Amino acid sequence: MRRRWLALAAPLLLSACGYNRIQTYDEQASAAKQQISVQLQRRADLIGNLVATVKGQAAQELQVFTQVAQARAGLVGALQKGDPREMANANEQLTTATRGLMIAVEAYPQLKSDQAFLRLQDELTGTENRIAVARNDYNGAVQQYNTLIRGFPVVITAKVVGAKPREYFEVTDASAREAPKVDFGTPATVPPAPVESNK
Repeated sequence: MRRRWLALAAPLLLSACGYNRIQTYDEQASAAKQQISVQLQRRADLIGNLVATVKGQAAQELQVFTQVAQARAGLVGALQKGDPREMANANEQLTTATRGLMIAVEAYPQLKSDQAFLRLQDELTGTENRIAVARNDYNGAVQQYNTLIRGFPVVITAKVVGAKPREYFEVTDASAREAPKVDFGTPATVPPAPVESNK
């Protein structure tokens, strides 16, 4: 009789301790993080193609290309590490560098009408929208997981199995948000016209 009672009680005790829910929410957060990684990698690839397209017609914008290339390399490096905060900061730096590229493109009307450039720009916009959705999904999954492992009685199970809170996908580096600096040269100053006196 005692064995039968234990056989019935064991699943109830395991479900009450929250172990299975911890694993489920952790897997959901991992899957959501993977979606962010996929979209960020797509963005990095598209920006490489965008830069190559712009370089063909605006080769003198070397400083802008260098900033974009460095930011893109930073994002690819952050993706390999897999840390959500590093990925968020690197993504923001790439966004800032890409803004500088788009500002530079304004000086080239023939480039703004190039079909390959326009197609890449549309793909980038779509990818950025997917990144926003993936970021919201990931942060929601992280919030659900973190809330679960901090609540009683699951907090006890979380400590026993070593479940740690997950990092949100958010920008923490203030320098990543700095506006791009694009210099088209200083315009020549025109001296003021002389004032005529009526004497």
